Amino acid sequence: MSPIFIISCIVAYFGLLLLIAWITGKNADDDAYFRGNKASPWIAVAFGMLADSLSGVTYISVPGAVGSAQFSYLQLVIGYIFGYFIIGAVLLPLYYKMNLTSIYSYLHTRFGAWAQKTGAFFFLLSRTLGAAARLYLTASVIQLFVFDALGIPFWLAVTIIIALMLVYTYKGGIKTLVWTDTLQSGFLLLAVVLSIVAISNELQLGFFDLVNTVAESTYSKTFFWDPKPTSFFWKQFLAGVFIAVAMTGLDQNMMQKSLSCKRLWDAQKNIYSYSIVMFIVNFFFLCLGVLLYTYAVKMGISIPEVSDNLFPTLALEHLGMFAGLIFIVGLTAATFSSADSVLTTLTTSFYIDFLNMQARQDYSQQQKTKIRKRIHLGFAVVLLLVILVFRVLNDNAIINTVLILAGYTYGPLLGLFSFGLFAKRKVIDKFVPAICIFAPLLCFILDKNSAEWLNGYEIGNELILLNGILTYAGLIIISKRGEQAGHKTAINTQA
Repeated sequence: MSPIFIISCIVAYFGLLLLIAWITGKNADDDAYFRGNKASPWIAVAFGMLADSLSGVTYISVPGAVGSAQFSYLQLVIGYIFGYFIIGAVLLPLYYKMNLTSIYSYLHTRFGAWAQKTGAFFFLLSRTLGAAARLYLTASVIQLFVFDALGIPFWLAVTIIIALMLVYTYKGGIKTLVWTDTLQSGFLLLAVVLSIVAISNELQLGFFDLVNTVAESTYSKTFFWDPKPTSFFWKQFLAGVFIAVAMTGLDQNMMQKSLSCKRLWDAQKNIYSYSIVMFIVNFFFLCLGVLLYTYAVKMGISIPEVSDNLFPTLALEHLGMFAGLIFIVGLTAATFSSADSVLTTLTTSFYIDFLNMQARQDYSQQQKTKIRKRIHLGFAVVLLLVILVFRVLNDNAIINTVLILAGYTYGPLLGLFSFGLFAKRKVIDKFVPAICIFAPLLCFILDKNSAEWLNGYEIGNELILLNGILTYAGLIIISKRGEQAGHKTAINTQA
């Protein structure tokens, strides 16, 4: 495929996003930016969240990982479904009762200002590093196959990508993102399905042959019952439940669009529908992985040492123009959607949780809007700088470590919100940051030594649950009997 042709497709794709931004951003005020005027259709939010959660890393990594992990990832996804139902039944009712814009405002009501800033800090740190790492990895793929051929340096390519995201999110915020992410989810899902069709055609497989190929493949083994490895079913399932609760229900980036729905029931329909669609799409990704490996073996193509390179290598160098075009469209959708909403939600959290601008009476609305736009621009610059640092380090092991460490930050959020909801005790607010730092550090030590200390048992994705439990225990230590003053307010306040 010609690099010029690929660039043309990306430009056309961006043109669609810009058109949506222009339509939705007209006359958009701060309420539209933060909450979509509380008028987002639940079905658009549900479908759009798909693109928000499936980054470019997922797009190329899940199919590639089938070669070593088989379908074990599906055990985690089954846990996600149960976690999403907990979000709909427990967290969304709380957020709607309190009429929240930033979900970390709950921590201020329940514990105090230090707890709110601690929760927001972990979110800002995790999302900034995570979004930068994901965008770096996917941008590196586009750089390798497209921009290098055109002589465009990496720093300029990434600057252009972030500038494009800034253009269509700067004004409309959530009101725009609900619809741009819906478009991107559509392209992402279409890319997976058409990629399966393209490989099936190359292998000359009909529908039932396709089903049999996946079902009979050694790669499609799903359930694992040995308790020591990280692939053990109950490790994966329970981790999936709590990862969904923490990384979706306690994540401003994932919740802000849900909170833009008009009514609680609409937001609940959104999250329940999303859970089903998420399962189906991840299953398609895994099936695609089986077909990629089957195709490579049949055609005598060497499997890349890095499994993440399998999908792009086959799509862009072996499967023809149609498959290559579909891959680029899907990767572009995953790249933009994995980072565009981050700019808006990082802005929201910093604006509310750190600057407390919504409650400030000493600023006019025009001044507040100007500050909000400066914060949005500032986070775009921060994202760019972090990506360029990753490029200088030029070590994918470091990037993967960043993604793993980002997961550590959700454990304290899980512990904080669980304690707030289920424990009727007062805490010493100023000690909350220390507890939330100590718990992940202890988890890190346990993770590195678990095989030696626990007779071969390896801690896997269930680490987030352990992290939350340690945070909860630490909060008990710095608490005393007696219901926190804000507890009843948090549970009973009506919107």
